[in-house]
Amino acid sequence: MNQCGGLQEKAEAMPADIHPICGSAPKTVLLVEDEDFVRGVTCELLEYEGYRVLKACNAEEARTIFRRKRSEIALLLTDVVLPDRNGCDLAQGLRALAPQLLVIFISGYFDNPYTLRPVQESGTFYLPKPFSAEALIGKVSRVLLGTDKQDAPAHAYETLRTA
Repeated sequence: MNQCGGLQEKAEAMPADIHPICGSAPKTVLLVEDEDFVRGVTCELLEYEGYRVLKACNAEEARTIFRRKRSEIALLLTDVVLPDRNGCDLAQGLRALAPQLLVIFISGYFDNPYTLRPVQESGTFYLPKPFSAEALIGKVSRVLLGTDKQDAPAHAYETLRTA
């Protein structure tokens, strides 16, 4: 059982079927969200669409999962505001270990540059909260297919290195 109160067996035991959107084996998403309801619904939506989902409720748990499953994880879907660390810092640390890791930041505070300060790199995307099921699935699918553009406003990339 993980710190979020759920089990990972469901995602880990899923068969390697062909993914209906990507046309290949299911992609694994590391979902980091501290709100139980948002994490649960997001996970259900992604799993319904055929993605494997590994869930974490904070940055520390995400790092632990990433260390064990790094080679399987194609996408980090992370909230920016986490209880133990900024999601942007988490993403930067994981991408230092796996530069090919794609990242989608989710946040309802995107206009605050002190809250969201992602590094300006390729492979970094943004999905504003609240989001619809269609917006979530569309964004994840396009990012994994390589057909989405980097869409965060320019002010989000300002260099603000305060905590």
